[in-house]
Amino acid sequence: MKHTTRISRRQLLELVTAFSAGLMLPGTTVAATSQIRKAIPKTGEQLPVIGMGTSRTFDASGDDELIAELHKVMQTFFDMGGGMIDSSPMYGSAQQVIGQLLPGVKNRQSLFAATKVWTEGRQAGIDQMEESRKQWGIRRFDLMQIHNLVDWKTHLETLQQMKADNKIRYIGITTSHGRSHDVLSDALRKHAFDFVQLSYNIADREVESPLLTIARDKGIAVIINRPYQRGDLFKHVKGKPLPAWAQDIDCNSWGQFFLKFVVSHPAVTCAIPATSKVKHMADNLQAGFGRLPTEKQRAQMLSYFEAL
Repeated sequence: MKHTTRISRRQLLELVTAFSAGLMLPGTTVAATSQIRKAIPKTGEQLPVIGMGTSRTFDASGDDELIAELHKVMQTFFDMGGGMIDSSPMYGSAQQVIGQLLPGVKNRQSLFAATKVWTEGRQAGIDQMEESRKQWGIRRFDLMQIHNLVDWKTHLETLQQMKADNKIRYIGITTSHGRSHDVLSDALRKHAFDFVQLSYNIADREVESPLLTIARDKGIAVIINRPYQRGDLFKHVKGKPLPAWAQDIDCNSWGQFFLKFVVSHPAVTCAIPATSKVKHMADNLQAGFGRLPTEKQRAQMLSYFEAL
């Protein structure tokens, strides 16, 4: 079930400012300034449907020029109402860069901080999570996820205790590009996870059954990685026009088309596209405003894409 929330006067002014700065696409209207949020099933807490990933893009330690650009990217994210930032120790210096940038960013009170534990062994996991917290420079993470199911049974016990001790708010588990779906399905059925993260896009819909079905039935929030299939979707549509009816879902670019398809799935809570460019960040976030496609419109989007 999708939820929409009318944005505040401050956020609307920021959107107008972004438009003036050339960050919003022509054709965006006031009718499209209703931010789309969905509820985390276990608590009802609302999250913007478009978050931000940091894989590859934020691995920028020592590159002053790129870090300056990433500061603008992160500022745009928060100025346009962004919430979830997702990272991992797997992503090189990404967490260090996040921690370097956050103190200098305005409007960051909406941050929903999500990272992962990616190691073997109980104590190694505890140490890694504490190092991540220090790198981000935050009191606690909103969401801690077990990355790609690495030693997941061991870490699950640790995370359950951390949640009980109020050291984290939510527990999650992840996979990507089709790995270990059988193991993940079994884990979701048997254990009380709050979140699951996996790969899903208009060209790769394998997880619709059974994973998204399990998540919906069990009340597990779903985070989508690789919503652009690491850019391959744009190659598929290069030089092709958006359908005229895309305006019916407040969609002004192929990026928004792909993201709206993903987050309109009833089981999906949010998507986390990654970028190091301000223009792309603004375009991504615009997919989180206005109308989402209905089930009938999703079928229309899929048919149009597959016919190209």
